[in-house]
Amino acid sequence: MSNVSSIQSSTRCVCLLLIAAALSAIGATGQAQDPALSAHTVTVAAGGMDRRATVVSVPLPAVPGADAYHLETPSGTSVPLQVGDTRAWFVLDRLQAEQERTYQIEPGAMSGTEVGLRKAGATVDISVGDTPVLRYWVKPRPVPPGVDSIYERGGYLHPVRTPSGRVVTGDYPDDHKHHHGLWSAWTETRFRGRAPDFWNMGSGTGEVQVMALDSTWSGPVQAGLTARHRYVDRMGPAPVTALYEEWTLRVYRVSTGGERPDYRLFDLTVAQTTASNSPLILPEYRYGGVAVRGPDAWYGSDNARFLTSAGRTRADGNRSRGLWNYFGGTVGGKRAGIAMLGHPTNFRAPQPLRIPEKMPYFTFAPSQLGQWRIAPGRPYEARYRFVTFDGPPDPALLDRLWRDYAYPPTVTVQPAD
Repeated sequence: MSNVSSIQSSTRCVCLLLIAAALSAIGATGQAQDPALSAHTVTVAAGGMDRRATVVSVPLPAVPGADAYHLETPSGTSVPLQVGDTRAWFVLDRLQAEQERTYQIEPGAMSGTEVGLRKAGATVDISVGDTPVLRYWVKPRPVPPGVDSIYERGGYLHPVRTPSGRVVTGDYPDDHKHHHGLWSAWTETRFRGRAPDFWNMGSGTGEVQVMALDSTWSGPVQAGLTARHRYVDRMGPAPVTALYEEWTLRVYRVSTGGERPDYRLFDLTVAQTTASNSPLILPEYRYGGVAVRGPDAWYGSDNARFLTSAGRTRADGNRSRGLWNYFGGTVGGKRAGIAMLGHPTNFRAPQPLRIPEKMPYFTFAPSQLGQWRIAPGRPYEARYRFVTFDGPPDPALLDRLWRDYAYPPTVTVQPAD
């Protein structure tokens, strides 16, 4: 055989071997196996509490090499896994206290309900399957007829809905036109010797503007966005930005095994930094921060119900401190509500509550406990989990969801044997 023939024969053998290796790397899903992540297992330890429909965040040990993944147990049960750049998410169905479960990471998506996200110019809408959950306003929502344009604002959530679709937020209410669904703002402030009010927009001394919608995502476990806002001081010779704010929003698909989920679940992280070398000073004040405004029908001392983690109500809940606070009323003839869960790492946690006598709104207000500041090099971060549901509040459920949020299961990722 000539040298040329030998080289051609050797080349054919090498090519065949490469093709065979590539074919052997094709899994049951019909996708190429990813040697980075699929060579790892995920072990979840419940810790000292029972877990049910618990959102679990997993640190990734390697850069994802495939478009989609799922988890598999030794018994063959598959669980959707949503992979990001550095972390992944899944929902742990049930796990008893002090128990562990190990999953194998596998490439390939599972069929099923997605958490969808749709951008439409001024808004971002997030839904679970075909059911809408909430809307974020990228651009200012136009004011209703007859309302001064000074109240126009974006960068907030409205409407926010329960699993049955009932709306539990209000916007541009007649009594307080500066209340906007689920929003964030500071009221009593000091900046460079001035006192801009970013909450009461009608004063014209301050406002919160949307800078950019930086990212959006969706998938089998959660959908969300990151957006940047700025707090503009309008009391000086020219408008000046006092504070930068970033929102990170995640809406989860959770199921408790029933025909319809008992609740919707979403997280909001608010991170604020100074825009210059000047601090934003926040004197002691009764309200300000991340707030929720309810529908107009909930106005009045008897039309909205409040319940805190300490068992307090509207009658005695104002200025009390709570791990969570429920707020609800009647929508379309039936009970509906929303609860706000504060993370234990939040500044001055458990934060005090502002619960007014008649207005259907509330906020966790750290400024109630005395003056503080957001200074250069000392950013402020507040983390909250929100739960919407139909019917009356279930304190046992909210306690369990708060514990899941505050003390999540322990997760270990390691190479498979």
